[in-house]
Amino acid sequence: MEDKQIVQLFLDRKEAAIEELDRKYNRYCFQIAWNILNSREDSEECVNDTWFRTWNYIPPKKPAILSSFIGRITRGLAIDCLRKKYAAKRVDMHMADVEAETAKLDALVVNTVEDKISEKEFYEILNGFLWQLAESDRDIFLRRYWHMDSIKEIAARHGRTEGSVKNSLYRSRKKLCKVLEKEGVPV
Repeated sequence: MEDKQIVQLFLDRKEAAIEELDRKYNRYCFQIAWNILNSREDSEECVNDTWFRTWNYIPPKKPAILSSFIGRITRGLAIDCLRKKYAAKRVDMHMADVEAETAKLDALVVNTVEDKISEKEFYEILNGFLWQLAESDRDIFLRRYWHMDSIKEIAARHGRTEGSVKNSLYRSRKKLCKVLEKEGVPV
C-alpha cells in the first residue's frame, strides 16, 4: 500500500492504518530502535509505541514523507528508552560516543532554533548542507547521527577504515558550523 493511502487511513481513523504501517515499516523502525538500544524487547516496544504515537499525531499532522515521520518518532522513543534504562548505569561505548557527538549537535540545534531562526528555516539549511556533501559523506553523516550506526558498521558499509569515517564526520560537523555561521547563526 502506498504511503498516501496509509496516511489517509489514519486521517479516516481506521484501525487498518496501524496494520498497514506495521506491515510496511516494521523492519525499518525496528532497525532504527535496534541501532540505539541493541535489545530485541526494547526495540519491539519502541516500534509498538511508534504506532501508538503515530495514531495520536495523525491527525492533526499530515506527514509528507511517512517513513521519515515514523523514523523520527522511533528514534526519539529509542533515545528516551536508552536514557531511562541507563540513567544510573554506564552506557556501552558505542552509544556513549554517539551521545557525546549528538549532544554537541543537539545543543547547536536548540540554541539556533530558539535564538535566531525558526525550526523550518533550520531544517532547510540542514537539508541544503546535506545535499552539498558528497554522497558517501552524506550517508556517513546520516548513518551516524540519524540511524546511530557504530563507526565500525559505517566503515564496513563504505569499505573504509574507522579513522577515515571519524575524519569524515569531523569534517562534516565543521562544514555544518561554517554553513550556520554563514547564515548568521552563532556557533
